[in-house]
Amino acid sequence: MSGKHVIAKYEAKGHRFEVLVDPDLAIKLKEGKPVSIDEVLVSDFIYKDAKKGLKASPEAMREVFGTDDPRTVAVEIIRRGEIQLTAEQRRKLIEEKKAQILNLIAKNAVDPKTKLPIPLKRIEIALEQAKVSIDPFKPAEQQLEAIVAQLAKVMPIKIARAYVIVKLPPDHAGKGLKVLQSMGTVKKSTWLSDGSLEVELEIPAGLQQELIDRVNAITKGSGDVKIVSVG
Repeated sequence: MSGKHVIAKYEAKGHRFEVLVDPDLAIKLKEGKPVSIDEVLVSDFIYKDAKKGLKASPEAMREVFGTDDPRTVAVEIIRRGEIQLTAEQRRKLIEEKKAQILNLIAKNAVDPKTKLPIPLKRIEIALEQAKVSIDPFKPAEQQLEAIVAQLAKVMPIKIARAYVIVKLPPDHAGKGLKVLQSMGTVKKSTWLSDGSLEVELEIPAGLQQELIDRVNAITKGSGDVKIVSVG
């Protein structure tokens, strides 16, 4: 996306407030990511009309935001208001968000009939069929459930978790456990009499095949993965 500055605006109580911002960094701040407001702002000025160079009054800022500190006000304008992107900037942002959402759905959702993960391409086609609207400013995680509900109108799909039991041979237990911890929530781990490790694990349902592949790779095929339930 272009780094050229854009206007972020917010209107409340009959007042209009605008700031000049770097679009990429402003979007990150709006999503709640840790970004310094000093890097986001092109200037410290709070405007009522940035194009005309008309500044907002301290009184108006205090009335709406409870302070006339420009950095504090700027953060609130960006968080509560609208970032005026160009059509190209908006298109690119939506494409980036769409890719994030597709990956999240593939990771967390399954076909409720087969309990199996759904191919990424099938999900992408369903997004078009359901005419799903993607919010370019809202974190992908916060859009997941609502979008899956829309997809359910055109395909069998639901968000699910898989409960699995993984058995790691003695030589690969340490490394294998770290991988399992990175993929889900370890519910129980038990050292068996032969030195192997049995791990009960909850993972996003879409990661079932990836889990099997990774366990096989780590253990050179000597590990075991049992899918206990998906739901």
